[in-house]
Amino acid sequence: MQTPKRPLVTLFGGSGFVGGQSVRALARAGYRVRVAVRSPGRGYRLRMLGDVGQIEVVQANVRDEASVRRALEGATACVNAVAVLYSSGRQSFEALHVAAAGRIAMTALQLGVERLVHISSLGADESSPSAYARTKAQGESAIRDAVPQAVILRPSVIFGPEDAFFNRFAALATVSPVLPLIGGGYTRMQPVYVADVARAVAAAVSRPDAAGHTYELAGPHIYSFKDLMEILLQVIQRRRALIPVPVPVAAGLGLIGDLAAALGVPPPLTTDQVRLLGLDNVADKRAKGLAELGVSPKALEPILPSYLYRFRPGGQYADAGILDAVEQA
Repeated sequence: MQTPKRPLVTLFGGSGFVGGQSVRALARAGYRVRVAVRSPGRGYRLRMLGDVGQIEVVQANVRDEASVRRALEGATACVNAVAVLYSSGRQSFEALHVAAAGRIAMTALQLGVERLVHISSLGADESSPSAYARTKAQGESAIRDAVPQAVILRPSVIFGPEDAFFNRFAALATVSPVLPLIGGGYTRMQPVYVADVARAVAAAVSRPDAAGHTYELAGPHIYSFKDLMEILLQVIQRRRALIPVPVPVAAGLGLIGDLAAALGVPPPLTTDQVRLLGLDNVADKRAKGLAELGVSPKALEPILPSYLYRFRPGGQYADAGILDAVEQA
């Protein structure tokens, strides 16, 4: 007697920061996972996150409907984790956050996919000054228009190995005597651990009561931007001046990043990212969140040292006395 096949989940964007963790969480939950990525060579390690044959990596371009259809054939559920932090050529906010989201949703509907989970962003707002936040909101609308029962997840700033927030500012602290407090450092944030987001993805796929709901995923504590920079400096054992920088001034500095993005070079900071850093990123207390998905959020303080140690003056071998010795030299 043959053992019934486990349900198949197609995950778009699996080679990314959140996507990779979501592959692991879905595999642990017992699903077969088809990871649809633009460049399969970048996702070869994903197969190691599950049992033999449990995880399949396939090529798919979310800008192409036929490609999306092939990736979704036979799937019982779909997760869209496709996102970019800056626009560059054909990989624009509009192409990936809006058009691709709608394309995935419509194709999933046509193929009878039972559950669609879409990873958006806390702060998604069609009236936002940030193009990232506006297109995230437009993507949500495209998803809901096609599949009203889709589950939308809105994570706050995500932290964890390979994150684009703490790693970026820690790297800056290794070469600069100052760190900028964009908007004066008063912006409030509620960082959420990437593994908690991944567990929320697995729960959103499996829980019948999640259908049609939007969840705001945030960590257990709210911090100001200045608080986070102070925690960061403490973790990497460096002393740097924290200089308030008004958003308009910081946006001017972001023009250098805009130029880099236009040339296809990963930018340190763009004007759109500056606008985002000037906006609060805190969950609405009235909204459904991690708790409703059965996930208990982890605080960032115990986790940051596990991957930011490499930015310390002595790397992983640094101790509390090394910083004093370096500064006295």
